[in-house]
Amino acid sequence: MRKLIIFLKIYWKIIAIVLFYIAIVIGGGLMLLRALNAYFNLENFSRNMMLAQYGFLAVVFIFVHIVSLPLMVGLQFYFVQGGFARMGQDKISLAQANVKWDEVIGMKAAKIEAQELVKLLKDRSLVKAIGGKIIKGTIMIGPPGCGKTYLAKAIATECGLPLLSAVGSEFVGIFVGLGSARMKSLFKQARALASMHGGCLIFIDEIDSFARPRRQDTGFGGVMDHNATINQFLTELDGLRKTENNIVVLAATNVAEDELDSAIMRAGRFDRKIYITKPNLEERKELFEFYLKRVQSEPDIDTALLARKALWFTPSDIDNMVREAGVIALRDKRKTVSMHDLNRAYDRVIFGLKSNIVLSQDEKVWTAYHEAGHAVIAYLTHPTNDVIKATIVPHKGNLGMVSQRPVEEQHSSNREHLLANIKVSLASFVAEKLKFGTTSSGVGGGQGSDFDTAMRYAQAMVWHYGMGKSGLVGDFGALASHPGLLSEKTRETLNNDVQDILQTCLKEVEQVLSKRRDLLEQFAQELLKKEELEYDEIKAIFDSFGLQPASRETRNI
Repeated sequence: MRKLIIFLKIYWKIIAIVLFYIAIVIGGGLMLLRALNAYFNLENFSRNMMLAQYGFLAVVFIFVHIVSLPLMVGLQFYFVQGGFARMGQDKISLAQANVKWDEVIGMKAAKIEAQELVKLLKDRSLVKAIGGKIIKGTIMIGPPGCGKTYLAKAIATECGLPLLSAVGSEFVGIFVGLGSARMKSLFKQARALASMHGGCLIFIDEIDSFARPRRQDTGFGGVMDHNATINQFLTELDGLRKTENNIVVLAATNVAEDELDSAIMRAGRFDRKIYITKPNLEERKELFEFYLKRVQSEPDIDTALLARKALWFTPSDIDNMVREAGVIALRDKRKTVSMHDLNRAYDRVIFGLKSNIVLSQDEKVWTAYHEAGHAVIAYLTHPTNDVIKATIVPHKGNLGMVSQRPVEEQHSSNREHLLANIKVSLASFVAEKLKFGTTSSGVGGGQGSDFDTAMRYAQAMVWHYGMGKSGLVGDFGALASHPGLLSEKTRETLNNDVQDILQTCLKEVEQVLSKRRDLLEQFAQELLKKEELEYDEIKAIFDSFGLQPASRETRNI
């Protein structure tokens, strides 16, 4: 009986309209029967005259009342009664929340926070008994692909509550009032579900679509609608406290919390913030093991090596990599995924497809020595990075590349690390000059080039981090856009410090490559022969010279 009453409260308008039309049909039918009875009692002449008259009137009636009337009602609805805003009152369907708690991997810290939320939802009477306030809103902040939506579904599954899912862009439209109307409809539906099931979760993904700070209207209505949507959302959140409906709003965003409206982020609305980051080494290993169980894979796959290789990968990146490996195995007509497939999938994700650029033999030689310089300096001097791949096969418009990965996560950079990055960038210039006596356009040419990368690191050291030779300290980069705040003398000193760092690194690279000229030649020739060198092949080349990577052991070179 209770569910019937709730059903009537939600759909009473539709039921009333249906009953109204049924009454019209029945009444019309009765009137038609009486008219036919009277018609057949008339004389033949009168009946023929009436047929002719009403036949013409019927055509007019159909045109006027069947065609014009709906058009007039439609215009009345949309332009006078705010019909465009009512378009936002469509029902939002329930999301399929069937994610088990154990399936949420790669976010241990976030799961601990979420587990507390689950306990509060399951036993709200305990919270009241100790005088605590019930959480009404939780926002998950983190980069895309890290499992925010997945975690929301797991929370709903664990609580056993229905989950209404919406995207922030659904509350943004070209008509004023559309967003606020849809917001009202969403919370109305949530209250009804909460009455039926004892609670309800609302998940709004990409909430930053409508939750950015309110602004002054510029006169075109767009800002006014944006502000109205936020105000309606705030009203609904505050309204939840008048009646205990056991409704919790979960939201997710990729932007920083200071980019959202402060009224939304204050305590009492979003009471809890869950920060979700990319998985660490151990979590990436667990993710690889989890996703590899979903495909037929060979037992000798080294998930620990894959986890080290896939640094800064999100859970979705790892899932994509495993699925790509499965496609590669099927393409090769094999039923199981191998380590080689996963390595190829990694290259596909990181480097993209092989380009259709065809290099001449001279270009291959230039590119081989160019990349050999990068690889040798990175292997012998970089304190944190491993060289995991070198190739002279064009990818993404690049004629070749050397891929490096830190041995472990690096969250900050010291002077030694920054200088190593500069040396690796300048190594191609030195290698080309040693071999050919001159250099190619591959060392420069705009953003992302070797010279550009080296200069950016050097400039950051001097202008931002206070690492220049002159001893100037401060974040001068913040003043660069204000000429009056930074004197020409200070600019000149800073630029001289940048050039000093570049020249010092250049000399050190020249010393290393001159001393290891035989190694440079061997590496370049192996690249020309195989075109691509993987980690084991790279390590074998350096082992043949009795050299260890600087990232593993510090030694004289």
